[in-house]
Amino acid sequence: MNRKKKKQYLNISERKVLLRTMDFLAIVLGLYFLTSKEGIKYISFENEKIYTWFIVFYLYFLLFGNIFELYNLKLSSSRYATARSAFVTVITTVLFYIFTPFITPSLPNDRIEIVYFFLVIFIPILFFRLFYTSFIFSPLYTKSIVLIGGNDRLLEILDIIEKKAYQNNVVCYISDKKIECKNDYKFINIKDANLIEIVEKQQVDEVVISSSTANVKDYNEINKQFVYLFEHGINMKSIENMYEEITYCVAKGNLDSNFYKYLSFSHNHENAFYLFYVRFVDVFISVFGLISLLLISPFVFIGNLIANKGPLFYKQTRVGKKGKTFNIYKFRSMIVNAEKNGAVWASKNDARITSFGKFLRKSRIDEIPQFWNIFVGDMSLIGPRPERPEFVESLRSELPFYAIRHVVKPGLTGWAQVMFPYAGTIEEQEIKLRYDLYYIKSRGVYLDFKIFIKTISTIIHFKGQ
Repeated sequence: MNRKKKKQYLNISERKVLLRTMDFLAIVLGLYFLTSKEGIKYISFENEKIYTWFIVFYLYFLLFGNIFELYNLKLSSSRYATARSAFVTVITTVLFYIFTPFITPSLPNDRIEIVYFFLVIFIPILFFRLFYTSFIFSPLYTKSIVLIGGNDRLLEILDIIEKKAYQNNVVCYISDKKIECKNDYKFINIKDANLIEIVEKQQVDEVVISSSTANVKDYNEINKQFVYLFEHGINMKSIENMYEEITYCVAKGNLDSNFYKYLSFSHNHENAFYLFYVRFVDVFISVFGLISLLLISPFVFIGNLIANKGPLFYKQTRVGKKGKTFNIYKFRSMIVNAEKNGAVWASKNDARITSFGKFLRKSRIDEIPQFWNIFVGDMSLIGPRPERPEFVESLRSELPFYAIRHVVKPGLTGWAQVMFPYAGTIEEQEIKLRYDLYYIKSRGVYLDFKIFIKTISTIIHFKGQ
């Protein structure tokens, strides 16, 4: 196989590592410049605590960088969004850093040094980020891919590529029929396709194949070329894996009679250490949550008295683990007798939500009473959101795999909650279900932490519904 020198591209994980590395270097350069400036004594490289101080600062920076979406690859392609996230991240990090003096340097006598401290971190980070936006997003560092499969699966993945602004180049798609989609991707009929020639001429880095290809006429001929390409170092990937890589969601096409091929419980599902860790964290955080409930209730009571007249709390029956029901508690955010005509899904811009109720929902304050449910073990901090029995029965009849989400405890927040807004239709509920199934399939400490950070980001940016 004659190919030119292989092009260097950066996949999603490599881009994130690159961003973190660039930030690390920017912080080192900034601190070095600060300490080299005569008269600045806030931080000194000669101090024996310099490594501790630096590690604490970098950990703060990573935490707030994730909260303020500094590592969101889609936002990283925008200069404005990058500058905004970098500014908020750096200023928040600096503020937290200077107010934790037991593990960081004591406040300087000359407060102007704090301004210098902010600037020498912010400027190099902004410079590196603008460099990333200008050069790393060029075609030189994008991956060239070819898609092969039946129309339904290809339409699904092409639609996702367009919606998610996937940062790679689709050279062409190979199928038995042309697909009508927004972008006019090059179509090659599978019976005429010489895959080896396409890979050589177009410098293709990856071939993405759908499991539905086996049902396509003339599949056997192109299948013979897969082994040859694999032997010559061309990456081969299933469309199902690519879909999850882009969306962090189970593909719709995987929810069929062969679902067991794609869905399996996370190994943590029965891991005693992980389950103990989850329960310990649940109890620990719920105690602080209940304390915050006591502190914030008087203010919510006053707001409720003025703009949300009626009971302060309300309870509803929800379905939990293994289908068992329990009562969930929340601050009331809707008008009294909001469901006098029967249970109805909440939706975006729901007219039943009061003006004060909108604030409670946007800030997620309405959910705080559920820390009691977490404390007593009905819920967990993280998991699929519990639904009402009336809706569960309806959804189970419409979505055969809906009951799978009850294999774990419901959560105060969850993967579907942070990745998708309120679902008011069966179609939207099906999308949320696929996010929940992805969580059940992949749950672990890292994903739980990611959900926790995204929840904080949602609250700070008032993205709640």
